Amino acid sequence: MPLLALLLGYFFPRLIIVVLYLFTGWWKTAFDGVLWPVLGFLFMPLTVLWYGISETYFPGSVQTVGLVVAALLDFGLIGNGARKR
Repeated sequence: MPLLALLLGYFFPRLIIVVLYLFTGWWKTAFDGVLWPVLGFLFMPLTVLWYGISETYFPGSVQTVGLVVAALLDFGLIGNGARKR
């Protein structure tokens, strides 16, 4: 089941963010306000999802490698995002 959630998070990150927001308290512990999660939801959903997961499971220490990989995936530098243009 966690593998299925991971795959859904990769292919449909905004859907997973909404589901986690509605059914868990992750975003209240990860973010202090509303501005950063909303901006992340709109522009960098994988990065916000990774940050929420890392703050929930590893409080106080953001997993930097995962955050960088998520940001690169959001920017399209990894994968076919840059080649399609």
